[in-house]
Amino acid sequence: MKKIALLFAVSACIYACGGNTSQQEKDESQPAATEEQTAPATDDISSNPDYQKGLELIANADCLTCHKVDEKSVGPAYKDVAAKYEATEANISMLADKIIHGGQGVWGTVPMTPHPDLSKADAEQMVKYVLLLKEQ
Repeated sequence: MKKIALLFAVSACIYACGGNTSQQEKDESQPAATEEQTAPATDDISSNPDYQKGLELIANADCLTCHKVDEKSVGPAYKDVAAKYEATEANISMLADKIIHGGQGVWGTVPMTPHPDLSKADAEQMVKYVLLLKEQ
């Protein structure tokens, strides 16, 4: 939970610090340095809209009760899920259905609690976030 909160805070700081054009206009040598500093942020998955929206949805749900990003808890670590599944439309849809309807057997005998109140679109957004963790 702390890692996710930290990632969210860092993302917010990167976003908030990226829009200062008045400083760039004052110093003409500044733009080249600023472009170099912000370039890695565009390659960072935390700047991906799917990552940001999925992280927000997961933070507001009960997912972190059973899952962690880096280590197995009651359920598998998100990075383990990302390593197991390719980010295809078929897998995203299938995993979203598992979030909504629950499941058992793929990761052991402990069943995943169904989340019938989640929309398919929100569940798919959560899956996209998890599958992006493969890139880290």
